[in-house]
Amino acid sequence: MGSSNGNGTVAAARDQVLQELREGERFVLVTHENPDGDALGSLVAMHGVLRALGKDALMFMDADEFPLPYEYAFFRLDNLVTVLPDDLEERTVVFLDCGNIDRVPSDLLRNADAHIVNVDHHHDNTHFGTVNLVVADASCTAEIVWDLMRELGVEATPEIADALYVGLVTDTGKFMYENTGTRAHKMAAALIDAGVDVHEIYRRLYEGMPEPKLLLLARALNHVQRFDDGRLTITLLTREDFLATGAEDSFTEGIIDHLRAVRGTKVAAMARELPGNGDGTRSKVSLRATDGEVDVSAIARAGGGGGHRQAAGFTTRLSGEELVAFLREELAAQLAAAR
Repeated sequence: MGSSNGNGTVAAARDQVLQELREGERFVLVTHENPDGDALGSLVAMHGVLRALGKDALMFMDADEFPLPYEYAFFRLDNLVTVLPDDLEERTVVFLDCGNIDRVPSDLLRNADAHIVNVDHHHDNTHFGTVNLVVADASCTAEIVWDLMRELGVEATPEIADALYVGLVTDTGKFMYENTGTRAHKMAAALIDAGVDVHEIYRRLYEGMPEPKLLLLARALNHVQRFDDGRLTITLLTREDFLATGAEDSFTEGIIDHLRAVRGTKVAAMARELPGNGDGTRSKVSLRATDGEVDVSAIARAGGGGGHRQAAGFTTRLSGEELVAFLREELAAQLAAAR
């Protein structure tokens, strides 16, 4: 399962992917575990594009991913399977928004004989595919799918347009993050022309908050700690916080943005203790940078994860105190190197 174009140009990779999509007949589409808006939006949109081309295309997600977070429950997931098809070896596997093959739940998808088309925008993507289209300056993977759709001559149906817009608006932080450029706004305009109801998408994603999510937010803000003159702003959520509020794990979405907005913060961090499985305590750590001075993806990689310069994450067995010490050390090293 080697890369055929890890060092090639993006244009050459795009041509290869377009050829794969035009000539292939059967596909299975996958994305990373705990999918966010860009992962789901890219998955649904690419499925719609391939179906419009008359292809046999399935979406795969592990059964453990369901139910989806409430903000994404409106997605129609026709032709989605939770068990990989028997003819997997005869299908082209299209990975979407997945920087590392280890971020998928099924070992079968890591088969050395798998024919993989890897479509992503993470700058630290490991180029694990047979063909790799990694566009690091794209605002989101949905933007790359949008480009491919137009090259393939497919018109955006309302379902495709909504899915692409969800990917765009969530990965750009409602057009506030550093990755928001001219193309992101042009894409938004084109999708609105295709029928996207901007207010309705906003309402589905950011309103209708369940009360337990509000209660969890209150606890998270109450747990906030700041270190090194406020350059690190962090909150730690335990299983007790989830049990006491009745909140689901997915209700942590958006909490870190409150920390990121605090004056003086260079890195915002949120750690949530994961449900136990008998092998010790693990926590999922989310990181956000507030400017270009710190690359949180480098911190995440040091912790065994990855992501973008502005948004990244990793899973750890460090205690709360150990995690804080690790983050302070990594942050100090980057700031010292920048001087």
